[in-house]
Amino acid sequence: MNDSLSPPEIVRAMVDLGAAKAAHSVPDLLIRGMLSGALLAFATSMALEGALQTNVALVGALIFPVGFAIIIILGLELLTGNFGLVPLAVLAHRTTVGKMLANWFWVFVGNMVGSLVFAGLFYVVLTDVGNVGASALGDHLRALAEAKTIAYEPYGYDGLVTVFVKAMLCNWMVCLGVVMGMSSKSTLGRIVGCWLPIFAFFALGFEHCVVNMFVIPMGMMLGAKISFADWWYWNQIPVTLGNIAGGFLFTGLPLYWTYVKGGADVPAPAARMSLGPAE
Repeated sequence: MNDSLSPPEIVRAMVDLGAAKAAHSVPDLLIRGMLSGALLAFATSMALEGALQTNVALVGALIFPVGFAIIIILGLELLTGNFGLVPLAVLAHRTTVGKMLANWFWVFVGNMVGSLVFAGLFYVVLTDVGNVGASALGDHLRALAEAKTIAYEPYGYDGLVTVFVKAMLCNWMVCLGVVMGMSSKSTLGRIVGCWLPIFAFFALGFEHCVVNMFVIPMGMMLGAKISFADWWYWNQIPVTLGNIAGGFLFTGLPLYWTYVKGGADVPAPAARMSLGPAE
């Protein structure tokens, strides 16, 4: 039995899902956002550990989509995915710009809280509550946090442009992961579909604002020479903006334009297919 959806069906489902996300209550956005932040932090830690143990970076990239697949299947709230989905509901007149921005704000908060909670718990595990060194993984997290922030500083404006473009390219793939995760009605099909683009973004070392909500604070807890201002100026702000641009301009908008054509092709709500939970 063929469980695949056609491209027009996928894009119409993207509009439906974007509208549904914009309608969620604040508590739901916070709870689902916190779970997503923690799950990506789990996956990032496991991916970095796998790469260190094997000395093969691609092993980490193969592992990382575990967290993203769980988010997709459970229908949780991940900011980077919402950058590509919720604007489509605005274009289709299914929600408003205000509700879109509210969704992004509360999911940002939820993702941040979940990431920081996991970072605090992981610090306890790595250091025995600060009593021992943080092992090779801790050293790697500290170095990675510095590479994502103060390493851009010597290049000034060019450093900001670099991190912004890395973020655009990242969310091109991440939002494609969301789309591919909606391409099948089966759980296995959705997992395999979302795995491919997520593997690509992680393997290339691009910048993901939610992953960085864990990596950079975790590095700071472990002694990275990074200030709060360094974190936000050299990474969190430009990466978030780049993720918005990449998710919408490179994935959501072109797919919507070619398959839905400004909303004229969107069927009535009762006629649409439900995929169930999805990111």
